Amino acid sequence: MSSELDHAQTIRRLAELRQEHRDLDAAIERLGLDPTADHLQLRRLKKRKLMIKDCVTRLESLLIPDLDA
Repeated sequence: MSSELDHAQTIRRLAELRQEHRDLDAAIERLGLDPTADHLQLRRLKKRKLMIKDCVTRLESLLIPDLDA
């Protein structure tokens, strides 16, 4: 049962991270079009987006069953 709960929590967290990634993508695109945009903020958003992508990749790998098991 704990395994099923962990699996469900991982799937829920993945959905949250993917949504945040899409939101950041939209914000970065809007800021990129604004010539008066704060470049430091833009860089921070891009870094956050990359961190989220890395987290998504790690969580997705947890959902793949071990072939050796």
